[in-house]
Amino acid sequence: MRNIIILLFLSIFISCNQDVELNNKIKEDVAFLADDQLEGRQTGTDGEKKAATYIAERMKEMGLTPKGTEDFYQEFSFLPKTDPHSEVEFTKNQDGTITGRNVIGYINNNAENTVIIGAHFDHLGYGGEGSLFRDSIKAIHNGADDNASGTAVMLDLARKLKGKNTNNNYLFMAFSGEEMGLLGSNYFVKNPTINTKAVSYMINMDMVGRLKKDSTLAVYGTGTSPMFKQVLNAHNNKFKLIENESGVGPSDHTSFYLADIPVLHFFTGQHSDYHKPGDDSEKLNYEGMDRISAYIFDVISDLNDNGKLAFRKTKNESESTPRFKVGLGVVPDYLYDGKGMRIDGVSEGKPAIKAGLKKGDVVIQLGDSLVTDMMSYMRALSVFDKGDKAKVVVDRNGKKVKAQIQF
Repeated sequence: MRNIIILLFLSIFISCNQDVELNNKIKEDVAFLADDQLEGRQTGTDGEKKAATYIAERMKEMGLTPKGTEDFYQEFSFLPKTDPHSEVEFTKNQDGTITGRNVIGYINNNAENTVIIGAHFDHLGYGGEGSLFRDSIKAIHNGADDNASGTAVMLDLARKLKGKNTNNNYLFMAFSGEEMGLLGSNYFVKNPTINTKAVSYMINMDMVGRLKKDSTLAVYGTGTSPMFKQVLNAHNNKFKLIENESGVGPSDHTSFYLADIPVLHFFTGQHSDYHKPGDDSEKLNYEGMDRISAYIFDVISDLNDNGKLAFRKTKNESESTPRFKVGLGVVPDYLYDGKGMRIDGVSEGKPAIKAGLKKGDVVIQLGDSLVTDMMSYMRALSVFDKGDKAKVVVDRNGKKVKAQIQF
């Protein structure tokens, strides 16, 4: 009898696990979106259209209601910028026009307020202006972390929220045009398919696929509503949270914050494959993505009974960011919360690698300026011109190492 009970328990346990695996399609979604056949999902290409069709089909199979301008799709056409400081012109029927598409699905709980959950699905195609790849060989930039990861978690949250937390409606949006300047989210805010006055808050996930061993998770926008910090910390028993209050940043949540909507943006950090062909699906931390999805679901569940969240403006840190003419050629570790600026990657042929700087080095002095954080690093960098030389001091495994930088 004891053996029979054990076998029965095991069969139920295995069956439950199989159900979870069948329901959770995070890895499957990333595998499709980051496949070479989609050629990097650049806005306006056939690969982007295939990705949009796939996302729409996934929304349809989960029972979401179409909420685009045509079924699940919201197309937007624009002329690419020639001046990097100008705004993109949304237009149609002109030479050189590119057409992208957002994919939008809806869970209608007949509630008074709506929560928007989004992620961009476009990437860089074969590279182009945004690429950090310096090889002359043409290569597909699959963007598994950036941002097939966020799209997959967004779809997983749609699965989780179907029939749950019904005091809000939920709008799920896969944005295109993010890499060209937050175009899809910008277009939606200006041409919404729902009443945005009834939006309680917006959640954005951009690059959530590389959770590190120390489980550091950055959350931006925590100051955009008085509720956020309390709720985020109440449900956190898995992550080392790095909180940033600002509602402005280089991803789609910014478009909603600028429309006076509270926002949260989740991010697991930069890495050496960022905007390079090496950002492939086999390098993602899928267990970490599942944990992030569960955490966001818990936050949404807690906010289910709070009605429409109050919006609060935050300091726009981008306005005080120094402008600089030169760079070290490093990828900063944006999740580092110690003193200095930790290097997460170095680019070939750039000043840092020529000076012998390495991944993991923490810059603590640049020129005559001490570096205590990212902002002080940027201020120190902003005083130099091309051709200048400067002393740099790094902390390398507890030892101070000095080097000479030639910009």
